[in-house]
Amino acid sequence: MNSWRHVKPVSEKHPTIRKELANGVGTIHAIISHRDAPSSPFRLSNRTRAERIHETILRDNLRVASIHARINQMVNGVSTSNSHDRQTKVPSQDFQAPVISGLSLGSGEYFIRVSVGTPPRGMYLVMDTGSDILWLQCAPCVSCYHQCDEVFDPYKSSTYSTLGCNSRQCLNLDVGGCVGNKCLYQVDYGDGSFSTGEFATDAVSLNSTSGGGQVVLNKIPLGCGHDNEGYFVGAAGLLGLGKGPLSFPNQINSENGGRFSYCLTGRDTDSTERSSLIFGDAAVPPAGVRFTPQASNLRVSTFYYLKMTGISVGGSILTIPTSAFQLDSLGNGGVIIDSGTSVTRLQNAAYASLREAFRAGTSDLVLTTEFSLFDTCYNLSDLSSVDVPTVTLHFQGGADLKLPASNYLVPVDNSSTFCLAFAGTTGPSIIGNIQQQGFRVIYDNLHNQVGFVPSQCD
Repeated sequence: MNSWRHVKPVSEKHPTIRKELANGVGTIHAIISHRDAPSSPFRLSNRTRAERIHETILRDNLRVASIHARINQMVNGVSTSNSHDRQTKVPSQDFQAPVISGLSLGSGEYFIRVSVGTPPRGMYLVMDTGSDILWLQCAPCVSCYHQCDEVFDPYKSSTYSTLGCNSRQCLNLDVGGCVGNKCLYQVDYGDGSFSTGEFATDAVSLNSTSGGGQVVLNKIPLGCGHDNEGYFVGAAGLLGLGKGPLSFPNQINSENGGRFSYCLTGRDTDSTERSSLIFGDAAVPPAGVRFTPQASNLRVSTFYYLKMTGISVGGSILTIPTSAFQLDSLGNGGVIIDSGTSVTRLQNAAYASLREAFRAGTSDLVLTTEFSLFDTCYNLSDLSSVDVPTVTLHFQGGADLKLPASNYLVPVDNSSTFCLAFAGTTGPSIIGNIQQQGFRVIYDNLHNQVGFVPSQCD
């Protein structure tokens, strides 16, 4: 056996939902491709599956450490600017952009293709719900890493304008400075990566969902990085989709900017599969969505916290302390959904309960050696197909995330070794993109909720 498609949950069926994503408006489908897709142009052919999974996990560990560090800083009293006013918004339209895997470009997980400046310059940016600022590498470079596209030159854009030190955008920066009334920014990541430079505005263009063509979003705040170092090799920068006041969705007016959605294809899915990152009303399918309220962490504005209520394995709710999924009064704990984390991390008590229930439901399968952070792995080489217990994540409001087997039992080598794709953590739980694959995930910030619809990548 060499594919997860031979693994199926017991008594689990997932009907395909095929609907337009906007009432009466056709949606343009842009290609989404994972680095490991068989026909992906970004596939690293000299890597084995095991090597690719190891590299993913190494990046993932850095990502999780960064998230935990940022939360600890906020909880322990490192505050942002006192000003949190929302910025001037751009006109209301639905728009979207292509999304492809970022692993192939050497950083991140998934990338979005956008254009910046006038005339517009196309570039790949990391798509990240765990960050707020849009930043990109800019000429002249004090230090710039290699990227696939030409480095952006702000002096060649007629719409580029630096921000003043007393501008609302500058005052909303977590880390900022000022030289000659020119606003400066800096973003740092837990793996040692950083970007620093001028904070400015410019035009950003994405594809329209109605009638084709481009939607030009004017005066979008962005970091123009002249000193950039770290693990962003290949990408021009990062598109922040977090909840903070400077995030990209918050630069769009309330009729549009409070809503966006994405659907991530699997790492073994052919790259011709289509999907998109969509903004505006078209981001919400007309039917089939189950929403759950977002939780509020008053000390941490960026991350999307969900009100998770439990986990079931094989249809049985696990015995897990309610505190395992809850935010405490200081802002610790809770459950985050994140586009940039691959493997779902569960608070240790919750993970231990999941692992033991899953092992009990697969007692007829042969356990094999652990693989990196995966401690529950099976040798399925002698089996053409197997039945495994269903795994469902439950959220307040009845928004159950009933996972396909491919979202939690994943191949890690070419010898038919499959592992349970969850891990334990001492920090907040994080729902990663392996578990999100194949679902359209809707971020409806107008109503402070997140929704899920299966089979919405096409």
